[in-house]
Amino acid sequence: MNASLWWWALPVLLLPILWHRRKRQQADSVPLATARFLPRAEPLQRRTWSWDDPLLLLLRCLLLLAALALLADPVWPWRGSAVLVVPGSDPALVEREARAAGLQEAPRLALPDRDAVRWIHAHEREFALDARLLAVGDVTMPAGLPRFRHAVTLRSTPAPAPAPLAAVERHVAVFSARADAWRRLFGAVDGPLRVVVDAQAGAGTHLVVWDRAEAPPAGLRAPLWWIADATAFPELARAPQVHGMRYLDTPRGRLWSADGWPPLDAQEARVLLSDWQRLHDGPRPFTAPPLALAPDAAAPASDDHEESALRERLAWLLVVLFALERMLTHVRRR
Repeated sequence: MNASLWWWALPVLLLPILWHRRKRQQADSVPLATARFLPRAEPLQRRTWSWDDPLLLLLRCLLLLAALALLADPVWPWRGSAVLVVPGSDPALVEREARAAGLQEAPRLALPDRDAVRWIHAHEREFALDARLLAVGDVTMPAGLPRFRHAVTLRSTPAPAPAPLAAVERHVAVFSARADAWRRLFGAVDGPLRVVVDAQAGAGTHLVVWDRAEAPPAGLRAPLWWIADATAFPELARAPQVHGMRYLDTPRGRLWSADGWPPLDAQEARVLLSDWQRLHDGPRPFTAPPLALAPDAAAPASDDHEESALRERLAWLLVVLFALERMLTHVRRR
C-alpha cells in the first residue's frame, strides 16, 4: 500500500469539529408558580462553548493531522544535486569525475557501503526533482538495470586488490579434551589465513570448536561452530548434509559437523579452512559498468526507504499532542 494514500483520510478532521458542535450546555428547568401568567413560548437551545473548548478542538484536530502525516510518511525533498562517494574511493578520482559531470560545486555524500543503487532507492525521495546524482567509486553491480526518477550517473572504478589474506585474522576458541590436536591442526595450515587460538571465547570469536559430549553454556555465541561430537546438539541429526558435512543455522550461530574431525592431514585442513573463509567473508560483488541513466517518471517508488528525521519529529509531536489533549480533557471535566 502506498503510504501517501493516507492523505485521502483528511476528512476525518471534521469529526472533532462535529463532535464539539453537537455538545450543548445542559440546564435544569424549574417551574415557577407564576409561570401561568407568562406568555407561552417554545424552549430554545443555545450552543455555548466554554473558554477551553476552542483550545481542546485545536489539539484534537492537530492530533489527527499528526497521526495522518505519520502514516503517510512525508518527506520534504530538501537535497539538491550531489556526488555520492563509495568508501575507499580516491579523492582525486572523485574530484575529476565531479568536474567532468559539472558537479564540482555539489556536496559530497559518503555512502555507507558499495551498494550505491540501493542507497539511492532508499533516499531518492529526499532529492528535488531536478537534482542530478553522480556515484563514484567501486559501485556494486545491480542485478538488473535500475530505474530512478532522477538523472543518475555511475562512474564505477574497481578498487585496488584487497589486502592479502595474511592480514586477515580469525579468532578461535577450542573446547575439547583434544585441544592440542586442534591447535596442531591450525598451526599446520600454511595458507595465508592467520588463526589465533584463544583460551576463552569472547566478542571477537569467529569460530567455536566444540568437541565435548555435554551441551555448551547458553550464553556462548559465535558466527560459526565446528561440532566434533554431535551428542551435544541433537538437532544436527535432522540437519541437511553437503559432501558429508551437516550444517544448521541456530540462535547460537551456524553449526558445522562431520565425522572424523579434527582432520588428520594438512590437505583436509586447508579445505576446511577455505570453506570457513568463504562462509565468513562471502564472494566479492562485481563492479558495475559506467552507466548514465535518464530520469524515468514512471519508475516505482521504493518501499524500503529508511526512516527520515521528519518522521521521528512527527512521532514526538504526536506524543506531545496526545499528552496535552488528555491533560486538558481532565482539567475540563473537573
